[in-house]
Amino acid sequence: MAMKANMKKKRSKLTAYNNWGYLFVAPFVIVFLIFSVYPVLRTLYLSFTNLKVMGDFKLIGLENYKRVLMDKFFWKALWNTVRIWIVNIVLQLGLAFLLMMVFSDVKYKMNGLPVFRVVYYLPNLIAATSVAFLFSTLLDWRYGTFNIMINTIAKTFGLRYNPVDWLGSNATAGYTIAVIQAWMWFGNSFIMLMAGVQGISRDYFEAAAIDGAGRWTIFGRITLPLLRPIMMYVAITSLIGGLQMFDLPFLMESASSPAYGSVQTVMMYLYKFGFTAGTIQTGYASAVAYVLFMIILCVSVLELKLFRRKED
Repeated sequence: MAMKANMKKKRSKLTAYNNWGYLFVAPFVIVFLIFSVYPVLRTLYLSFTNLKVMGDFKLIGLENYKRVLMDKFFWKALWNTVRIWIVNIVLQLGLAFLLMMVFSDVKYKMNGLPVFRVVYYLPNLIAATSVAFLFSTLLDWRYGTFNIMINTIAKTFGLRYNPVDWLGSNATAGYTIAVIQAWMWFGNSFIMLMAGVQGISRDYFEAAAIDGAGRWTIFGRITLPLLRPIMMYVAITSLIGGLQMFDLPFLMESASSPAYGSVQTVMMYLYKFGFTAGTIQTGYASAVAYVLFMIILCVSVLELKLFRRKED
């Protein structure tokens, strides 16, 4: 009996000791519930209302969602987002893969990888406002450095060059922003891919090189298959970030710009109804946010299944 009493006493003390853990995690849980969970649930609730700015509102069911699905401007914004993202991801991953192949090649044995990592990652550390201001200045069609340089080169060869309004033309604005996005983010993709390569045993590469396998054979038969988990992560995170694109297009294109309609992304469209004075419709903006969430979720699941099918 005494032994049972002692065991029960020890258990009660251990339970009391373990309960202190709840006290330590409580601040994080409370902050998470208030600033993460509550806004998500509140936005979902508001998406079923006709709330505009402040004041009274009423539940209107799925009317906002029907409006989003029938809104041609929403689908135009979604197409702009996808178009910019596709150009961005092709350039971003293409350059990251090229650099990864060079630095992981056992025959080249490139040195100074840590230095190059820092250099390539630096654009990702620059604030989007600074990047937008920098390239808006460089690409100005009248006084921008880029047009001046091209004009100087053209004159050297006796050619005539008409300055291009890179950010003010529907034909070039979206692609220009996509290239800038790729420049900002390729360093991040490069570091992710290099981390995956360094996790692969060097024995595979050295054995393949000794057997006479070429660079493309090593890349296609060894590197790519073993990099699939990292590639899946990069692809899904790039997709999520791309479909939520907002900062650069918003900062580099004003609403009065003639090219605004060709670079307005879904997040810019949401911002228009959620936060722009004169057009605020909070209920509708909330519905746009959840439609975008469902699109991202569906495409991410499809990507995940595609990568898993390749593994099988």
